[in-house]
Amino acid sequence: MHFKIIQGGMGVGVSGWQLARATSLLDCLGVVSSTGLDTLLARRLQMGDPGRHMRRAMAHFPLPGVAERVLDTYFLKDGKAKDQPFKPVPIFSQQPSRALLELTVLANFAEVFLAKEGHSGRVGINLLEKIQLPTLPSLFGAMLAGVDCVLMGAGIPRMIPGILDDLARGERTSLKLDVQDLQPGAQFLTEFDPQDFCEGCVPPLKRPPFLAVISSATLAITLARKANGKVDGFVVEGPSAGGHNAPPRGTMQLSEHGEPVYGERDAADLEKIRALGLPFWLAGSYGHPDKLREALELGASGIQVGTPFAFCEESGIDPDIKRRVVDRCREGTLGVFTDPLASPTGFPFKIVQLENTAAVPALRAGRNRICDMGYLRQAYQKPDGALGHRCSGEPPTIYLNKGGSAPDMAGRVCVCNGLMATAGFPQVRKGGYTEPNLVTAGDSVCDLVHFIPTGADCYFAKDVVRQLLGAPPPSRQGQ
Repeated sequence: MHFKIIQGGMGVGVSGWQLARATSLLDCLGVVSSTGLDTLLARRLQMGDPGRHMRRAMAHFPLPGVAERVLDTYFLKDGKAKDQPFKPVPIFSQQPSRALLELTVLANFAEVFLAKEGHSGRVGINLLEKIQLPTLPSLFGAMLAGVDCVLMGAGIPRMIPGILDDLARGERTSLKLDVQDLQPGAQFLTEFDPQDFCEGCVPPLKRPPFLAVISSATLAITLARKANGKVDGFVVEGPSAGGHNAPPRGTMQLSEHGEPVYGERDAADLEKIRALGLPFWLAGSYGHPDKLREALELGASGIQVGTPFAFCEESGIDPDIKRRVVDRCREGTLGVFTDPLASPTGFPFKIVQLENTAAVPALRAGRNRICDMGYLRQAYQKPDGALGHRCSGEPPTIYLNKGGSAPDMAGRVCVCNGLMATAGFPQVRKGGYTEPNLVTAGDSVCDLVHFIPTGADCYFAKDVVRQLLGAPPPSRQGQ
């Protein structure tokens, strides 16, 4: 794990296999995002699988019958019509169906397989601790493809090291669910059995290193000492990073613009992290060669960079959005708002202020609330003792009937549908309504212009790496 640069595992489809492959070929740790891969695979197949990439990966899946069943369910040879909705993927539950498990394992396998195909570079996969129900089959699918590293943040992933150990041995494993309104003595688990899934013949698997994405020394110390297996290192992420941010310590205070206020208490104590003796990488506005040098001087192994990679040509963001973001960066008119309310998770969420997206209040207000993907739902225990799920972005009557609080619904955005749309796969609703894009990026998004070669209108992953390592961007004609 001697990488100076880790490419961030971002959003839904942003850190796809093309980006991870490109950065891995540059002697960086390329990273695919696991978030929503089951839905992404299903929608790619319904679009006709341009380039045959998904089918090429699926043909290498080691378990017979799985790929064929997924193709039979979702593949459309000529692709769906633009004004037709995508066939929905079932929402995960504590005990998902065999079909959903197969789709999830296969989707994670395919993404890692394609990122690693034809070269010896290293590829990792990024998961979010707060999205728990798909975690076990997602990890298994990635390990079937030989993933080289697992990264996880957005919570306290204390159980993941032991889960990786279990899966590498082909043994049944479980994950304790984070459940609200939990009654005394109650506990809920989600389980996955490789032997059962593989019908008694689990392929040999290697246990990948585990990097925890953290925001404080306290969390690093907790994971290093109390995780149920080996933590191999940390990514220390500051509040200027894109996507979800850890909330400020103490009582939430907002600036005059309505953004959370972060202070000295929110800066990670790197001295305490260094004392743990584990490698660590710094993240959050580190996309500059001076910041890489600074990180190395502070004892870090390097940096994790997200936003500059997110808008390069190999990323999974819709090309039109990338073009608009680059144009606005050049004009100096692009802004990012750290929204304390938008995400149903309750975590602050950074939203690029771009026209014709869910950043526009009128577009938010015009959307009928629906929760049909469910990745950010919160588990809760019902009065009868059963496990339920609710989302503060779902229809108000449904959310309130599940015991939700009315104030929790204020300002919420459907992050799941918004991010899927940004990746180029928006759902179409009755009457032709199309889900709007929701674009996220770090505070340093306007620095993208520094990665664009002279005379060019776009840039590639190699331009990002070259710049981070201290070489000036060449003219496009010189590449």
